[in-house]
Amino acid sequence: MSFKLPALPYAHNALEPHIDAKTMEIHHGKHHQGYTTKLNAAIEGTAAENQSIEEILQGLDMSNGAVRNNGGGYYNHCLFWEVLSPNGGGLPSDDLAQAIVKDFGSFEDFKTAFSNAAATQFGSGWAWLCVQSGGKLEVCATPNQDNPLMPEVGCGGTPILGIDVWEHAYYLNYQNRRPDYITAFFSVINWEEVAKRFEANR
Repeated sequence: MSFKLPALPYAHNALEPHIDAKTMEIHHGKHHQGYTTKLNAAIEGTAAENQSIEEILQGLDMSNGAVRNNGGGYYNHCLFWEVLSPNGGGLPSDDLAQAIVKDFGSFEDFKTAFSNAAATQFGSGWAWLCVQSGGKLEVCATPNQDNPLMPEVGCGGTPILGIDVWEHAYYLNYQNRRPDYITAFFSVINWEEVAKRFEANR
C-alpha cells in the first residue's frame, strides 16, 4: 500500500489573508507531495507497507531518518490541512472548551501556552495540542517533522491541533515575523474538527 497526497479540503486562496494562496500551493503541492513520495520510497518492501501511518509512527525506530522525517512530514501535514478552515477562528465549544478551561485555566491561557510553544520552537518544527487517554490536554513542541505519536519525543498523547512553524509555512507572507503568523493561525483554526479529534481520542 502506498500513501497518497490528500486533496486540500478548500481552495488554495481560501485562507487568505491569513495564509496566502502561493504559500498553500507550494506547501501542499511541493512540500507535502515530497514527503509523501519519499515516505513511499522509504517503506517499499518493508512491513510498514501494510501499516497505517499511525502504526508506522508509533512503532518507529527513531534512528531510521528516512521514515522518521518523511513519515512525520506526511502525517503532520495531513492533520494540518484538516484543522484549518476558511470558516475557522472563534472559540471551541462544548466538551473541548470545558477541557481547555480545566487544563489551562482559560482559553486565553491555552492560547498563550500554544503560541509560546510555537514561537519558541528553535528552528523548524511544530507546536501541538495533544489529548491523553482520559481526556487531559497538553501543549508541547517538537523539532523538524517529529510528532507526539513517535516514541521518545518528550511529548505524548494524540495530536488534535498542530501548527507548522517551518519557514516554508509562512515566509512568503510573514518573512521572519513568526509571531504574526501564529496570531493569524488562530483566525483559521477549524475548532469543529479539533473537537471531533478530541472526542475520538480521549
